[in-house]
Amino acid sequence: MTLPAAMPIIIADGAGGPEVLKPSTGPLPSPKPDEVLIRVMAAGVNRPDVAQRMGAYPPPPGASPLIGLEVSGEVVALGDEVTGYKIGDRVCALTNGGGYAGYCVAPEAQTLPWPAGYDAIRAGAVPETYFTVWANLFGHGRLVPGERVLIHGGTSGIGVTAIQLAKAFGATVYATAGSDEKVAACLALGADAAINYRTEDFAERVKALTGGRGVDVVLDMVGASYFSKNIRSLAMDGRLVMIAFLGGSKVEAMDLAPIMTRRLTVTGSTMRPRSTAQKGEIAAALRAKVWPLLSAGKCGPVVHKVFPLAEAAAAHALMESSAHIGKIMLTVAE
Repeated sequence: MTLPAAMPIIIADGAGGPEVLKPSTGPLPSPKPDEVLIRVMAAGVNRPDVAQRMGAYPPPPGASPLIGLEVSGEVVALGDEVTGYKIGDRVCALTNGGGYAGYCVAPEAQTLPWPAGYDAIRAGAVPETYFTVWANLFGHGRLVPGERVLIHGGTSGIGVTAIQLAKAFGATVYATAGSDEKVAACLALGADAAINYRTEDFAERVKALTGGRGVDVVLDMVGASYFSKNIRSLAMDGRLVMIAFLGGSKVEAMDLAPIMTRRLTVTGSTMRPRSTAQKGEIAAALRAKVWPLLSAGKCGPVVHKVFPLAEAAAAHALMESSAHIGKIMLTVAE
């Protein structure tokens, strides 16, 4: 297969607002022995991309400086150690960076085949949120069938995924959202109840919904401004799992006694610093336990809007407006 000498890319012209994202061209990356080179058909837009654009989420050592953590496309070159794919296979991948481009490398362990019936856009909308939700909600959060979970940001890419997977694996699901339209969307996705956090105290509503017991797990991307209410919302032996700090990371004075008296666990993680082996373990679990659900149509991404790659700045502006329900995607023309 003859590959071009250059490819379209999106560069960040300094740290700042969406306007720093500019279309450009650059050389194709070369796959390392354990990597595949993917001709990108679609790339997802995610909150960590916004953080990287603003200078707050640098790529790990050795990774592409280009933004972009998930792609779908066609395998066009193989590293010497790759055994699970061949040229022409269609894959989606959790990348270590470089997704906003015509071609992107990803470790074989972090790639998965397209779910049955998926096109490039839907396949590209899966990796980042599904890796994150699986690792945090079912890994660190230890959610099991029959438990209750509160999911913040229910109409974000993470929220949509978490609602569907929690329901698919037998949990009772409550979600928060910022408008009545988004509350309705959460219910349509399968949430048992949804709370408009702008008009209701979600901790009080959770207490009412659970007869005063609270939930077993809270999945939170807000952070400090929700911390006290999240603790109030947890049942005995409850787990608070934090995956982002949209509302700040520093909690001021509060009573920590409930953590001891109710045996609570406060945990959290980020995906990017994990090793390839760790991400590969998540990918293997997804392939075994979640990919059959995706292929059967029992859950799946909700795509809000698709932009051409060159309009990445507009995609980021939409992301920051929080007006979307589900995923924002970039498409790469051949």
